[in-house]
Amino acid sequence: MQNKSKDRIITDNLALLYREAASHYGDLPAFAVRQKALEWQPVSFRELYEQGMNLATGLIDLGVMQKEHVGLFSDNRFEWILTDYAVQFCGAADVPRGRDVSDAELLYIIEHAGIQVCFVETEKLATRLLRLRSRLPKLREIIVMDPSAPNLKGTIRLEDVYMKGRDLRKAGDREAENRIAAIRPDDLFTLIYTSGTTGTPKGVMLTHDNMMSQIRNLPGRHGPNDRILSVLPIWHVFERVIEMYTISFGGCTYYSSIHTLSDDMKNVEPTFMASAPRLWEKVHEKILLGVRRSHPVRQILFHIAYFLAKQYKVSEYFITNKQIKLKPTPLWKRAVLTPFHVIRWLIVLPWYGFFNAAVLERVRLGAGGSLAATISGGGALPAHIDKFFNYVGIPVLEGYGLTETSPVVSVRSKLNLVLGTVGPPIRETEVRIICLNSGKTLYPDPADPAGGIGKTGEIWVRGPQVMKGYYRDEPLTRAAMEDGWFRTGDLGMITHNDCLKIVGRSKSTIVLSSGENVEPEPLEMKLRQSRYIDQCMVVGQDQKFLGVLVVPELSAFRKNGTQPKDLAELSSLPETKTIIQKEIRQLISSSAGFKKYEQIRDFRILPKPFVVDEELTNLFKIKRHVVTDKYKQVIAELFPNSTSK
Repeated sequence: MQNKSKDRIITDNLALLYREAASHYGDLPAFAVRQKALEWQPVSFRELYEQGMNLATGLIDLGVMQKEHVGLFSDNRFEWILTDYAVQFCGAADVPRGRDVSDAELLYIIEHAGIQVCFVETEKLATRLLRLRSRLPKLREIIVMDPSAPNLKGTIRLEDVYMKGRDLRKAGDREAENRIAAIRPDDLFTLIYTSGTTGTPKGVMLTHDNMMSQIRNLPGRHGPNDRILSVLPIWHVFERVIEMYTISFGGCTYYSSIHTLSDDMKNVEPTFMASAPRLWEKVHEKILLGVRRSHPVRQILFHIAYFLAKQYKVSEYFITNKQIKLKPTPLWKRAVLTPFHVIRWLIVLPWYGFFNAAVLERVRLGAGGSLAATISGGGALPAHIDKFFNYVGIPVLEGYGLTETSPVVSVRSKLNLVLGTVGPPIRETEVRIICLNSGKTLYPDPADPAGGIGKTGEIWVRGPQVMKGYYRDEPLTRAAMEDGWFRTGDLGMITHNDCLKIVGRSKSTIVLSSGENVEPEPLEMKLRQSRYIDQCMVVGQDQKFLGVLVVPELSAFRKNGTQPKDLAELSSLPETKTIIQKEIRQLISSSAGFKKYEQIRDFRILPKPFVVDEELTNLFKIKRHVVTDKYKQVIAELFPNSTSK
């Protein structure tokens, strides 16, 4: 099946999507690689398809079989998408991971997935893999992707595989076409080993049908004029689905990086992109820092503009019924409040219009000026960050999903932008809310007058995006799935706007010795609002009270007059503890809306930051089990009279 539905191509598998995109969009740019600021090297849909077929033919000549697992260890670059094209054209499935993968993960993934042919991005990674090769008897070929890397004994250059395939196709080889014709919707297109916040990586089996359901059901209208900036790790399914989605409507993806993001946002002027909460937290910090450093008159103008934007947007959300509703709103209350919001909206409108154009437009230009929307995923977006960007006119459409759900379960659209939620479930997706204690279905509940709306429990998902299972782990698959329903492990509710709201994660829930359950994420989000706190993790399982591990923001202390040479020195200074203690007491207090048992009694300052591939995943989520184990002695000091098991 190949057809064009609305603004995107819909097919049975990714290989057909790539072929149809080449046919529909031809010489339009599909991807662009950054050479330097303002200079990008584009490749068209037709060129990418032909190059992919050449590389696929070379891989088939190397012995890659239909449904084989091919390793792909690389960060974002053009050769990544070229390799993905080729693997799909072989009828195989790729096993992706970033180049910051540890030796232990390399060994585990290659052995567990049965990888025989493996792509690696750099000479350095190839050298590491060669050192480990004696422990990987099934690994036959190592292909180096970086064209500037030297020839290493025991490896093959991607260019050489490509050239061999090109020569074979010129001679009439059409085995790649046969492989494409044999792909079935239920075949794997990828096997993703989750970086995970807990335990050993799990191999998530995702099929072509899983991915095509995402392309089919994601909301929004886009076209060939759209420019998408790629900055999240492409091996993660969230970034990957956005790139596949972009191919389906003929947009161009520009490969950026965290280091060049600020310049690229201005130069590319993206219209759409995938993002992570941490990215927007950093942009928010940069904007506020720029305001604080500006002339006092500019500071006053910004604060006036933001105040007007907030009044305007809050009334607009109320009038258009987009204000989050955790409880049903009585008709009389809406009837009373509606005239107030209409009058306020009309009064503010002309003033907002002026300040929006004169002041807030400068803020939007920092994000390229053309950004129609960005989907934030991979973690919860702090409420104050969410409100800030949507108030100033940069629509951040928060979504929710997991690797096991390909990933999108729900997402806000511009027409259904309810702050504080992750939007309604996408088409073809069913959601249940299940009581953790009794296993009873809380939503939907026909016996409840409200249908179960507003009740909190574990989120279960069923739909075409749910994974096939965990590779070579039937017990874990059975534990995670029941009659097609996937147990997410996340806590949530359906609001009276018919949107999903994430409350926390059952596996990260802290249970105090008093029996009270505490969700650490909202506390951590609140603490990170302090300019003195960069990272933190709340602890206290089985204890009488909560504690927190804090990584201070070095630059904020230096601007405050303290001049430590590094975090280690900063963490030892008495004034650091005084300031952090004051921040914690102000932010996590009864007046801030926190219950007594949620308040933090003690803390410890860490001398080193949490880093990716150690304490953090690639999407900057805390690996709680890693932090707990690494700082178990520090945590023990927080609870000296602990009687926990």
